Amino acid sequence: MTASPTLLLSAYCIAIAGFSLVGGLLPNWVRMTHTRTQLVMSFVSGLMLGVAFYYLLPHSVAMVGGPDAVDSTVWWLMIGLIVMLLLLRLFHFHQHDFSSEQDEHRDHNHQSPESGAHRLSWIGIALGLALHTLIDGVALGAIMQGESVAGSGLLGVGVFLAILLHKPLDAMSITAVMEAGGWSRRARATTNLLFALMCPLGALLFFFGVDLLADTRSHVVAAALAFSAGAFICIALSDLLPEVHFHSHDRAKLTLAFLLGIGLAYGMGSVEHASAHLDSHVDASESH
Repeated sequence: MTASPTLLLSAYCIAIAGFSLVGGLLPNWVRMTHTRTQLVMSFVSGLMLGVAFYYLLPHSVAMVGGPDAVDSTVWWLMIGLIVMLLLLRLFHFHQHDFSSEQDEHRDHNHQSPESGAHRLSWIGIALGLALHTLIDGVALGAIMQGESVAGSGLLGVGVFLAILLHKPLDAMSITAVMEAGGWSRRARATTNLLFALMCPLGALLFFFGVDLLADTRSHVVAAALAFSAGAFICIALSDLLPEVHFHSHDRAKLTLAFLLGIGLAYGMGSVEHASAHLDSHVDASESH
């Protein structure tokens, strides 16, 4: 049976906010070594790439329809990628490794996490990540809108999981930089809470707000899906490429984690399609 899109989206938003809050508290509980952080980043990067190509782009093309579907989707994909790249260049916010380890393979252009934490303003990181997480929210709201039309049984599970697993890293970035800057625990907790609410806010605003657009609704949802795919690809590669170019350690483990992320995205897509197929049979039988 297909769950209510509104109820399911609400559950997703609560889970994402909770995981984001936990991520901001992780530095107080767990020592995130460089290797652990990179393993998580490699897995989530693979998952985000898989979600972009197996979920967001196909849904966008299907919603546009017609001979110009691919061209329109590619344009919005490029816009999303470029916008996210410009945000990264402007705010320098996507730095997740704040471990205390000194990597012997870092070159002279890659400073230690501590020096990076002091060099980067936490306000800039917070603003950049806030915009990034709002885009994540739009992606979640858009996929829920798109799949609710298609009647899939597991609405938006791939996009939800990619965001869910990535938010703790983002929240940890903000709180780690604030801690390095000498901010109090209370200030870090308040900022962490506000950040945790950003993605649910973006998802709910888009999900309910797009219905006001009437005839252009499907085109806006399709554009948002392709735009979000471009943003996902940019974010995933911004995590992967520094490791590929500047580090030779743990290649096998990082590659395996990356491939597992892609495999999970593909597997969830197969389960989702099977669920949608089953629901269509159930609906057909009930109509008879």
